[in-house]
Formats: sequence, structure tokens, C-alpha cells
Amino acid sequence: MELISVIMPYYKKKDFFLESIQSVLRQTYQNFEIIIVYDDPNIIDLKFILEIKKLDKRIKVIKNYKNLGVGISRNIGISYSDGFYLAFLDCDDIWYKDKLEVQINFMKKNKISFSYTSYDVINSKNIIIDKRKVPEKITFNDLLQNCNIGLSTVIMKKKLISQNCKFPKLKTKEDFVLWLILAKSMDLHGINLSLSKWRKLNNSLSSYKFQKIKDGFNVYKKYMKFSYLK
Repeated sequence: MELISVIMPYYKKKDFFLESIQSVLRQTYQNFEIIIVYDDPNIIDLKFILEIKKLDKRIKVIKNYKNLGVGISRNIGISYSDGFYLAFLDCDDIWYKDKLEVQINFMKKNKISFSYTSYDVINSKNIIIDKRKVPEKITFNDLLQNCNIGLSTVIMKKKLISQNCKFPKLKTKEDFVLWLILAKSMDLHGINLSLSKWRKLNNSLSSYKFQKIKDGFNVYKKYMKFSYLK
């Protein structure tokens, strides 16, 4: 059972964070470490995080010297990780208890390095309001048209991360860039089972349409090097 490093950047998610952590601790696959990257310049929640750390010796907490954003915080978490695999969980999302076990078995059976799954969409009260189904395989051209990959559903081999292949400094769509970079050299494989719950909040950063448009432009122009016309 290879070690899985679960990377969790934290920024003002106190209302949902404990439930997210508990969804990892309850996994049927138990060989993991949890790396929380505290990315809030206000340390008011830090005491709360350090109390949660006492729940399990596998939990590590890293504090950023200033707010760096989720992409850079994930890179920092990865740099401190010891796992063969990387898994990502936003601090308001939830995993079903067999998420890691099902996904790792799928990856081993099919000899693949990157996988994602379908997921349920929940609101602030944990009510399922939508379901997102994913295809069994996504190519680079597929991904250019639509990003169907939920960040909190992904497991990948750590060896895929390198100096030129990591999360960029974007406020949104930072995961989209990394998936595109990876998809240039490999197909990405999905499991059509809902193994995670993604929380949709109206006040979340990803809900700001102008920011998403701006970052979407940067994905194609700055990182994919597309022309203005394309």
C-alpha cells in the first residue's frame, strides 16, 4: 500500500474544514498523510487548525509567510510530501469513505498515473444539488474545450510533478493549467463513480465570473501560448 499525500490549502474555510478532514480520516485506505498549507495572513484560524492536527499524527501543518494562493500553496505542500501518490482536497469538499481505495485499485489495475472521478455537487447544508459525470478518458483536445476534471477527485503519481509541470500562480483555473500540461503527453483516465462531493458556495472565488474569464484568457494565452485570434 503506497503512501498517498493529501494536499489541502487552507483559507477561511473554518465552517467546513473539520468535515473535510474527517472524510479523509475515515477512508478505507489508511496509508496516507495530510498536509495542510495555511495560506491565511490572518492567524485567527491557526489555533483551530492546530487543534485539528492533534486528531491524527499523520496530519502536518505548514504556514505560509503570506497569502500565496491555492496553486502555489499546493506546490509548497507537494514539496513537503513523502507520498508515492498525490491527492488533492479543497477544505470545503468531502470524500466518500472508499474514494482512495477504489481509485488506487483502478490506477494499479490499468497501470495509469493520473485519474479523476465523477462527483456530487452540494450546497452549504450538504444537500446534493447536482451530479457531474465524467468520461472514461480525456485527451488534450477534449480538455481544451471543457475542463471536466474536479480538483478534489484527482489522484496522480507524484513523479509527474516537476519544475515545468506544477500549479501556476492563478486565482482560479490553476488546476486546469496543470491538467492541460499533463494531457499534452498522456491521456487522463476517469472513473464514472461519484467518490467526492464538491461544495458550491456563492461567495467562493470560483464563483466570480469576471475573474474566471480573466484567468481563462491567461490559460490559453500565457500558458498554452495560443495566438489572440485562436
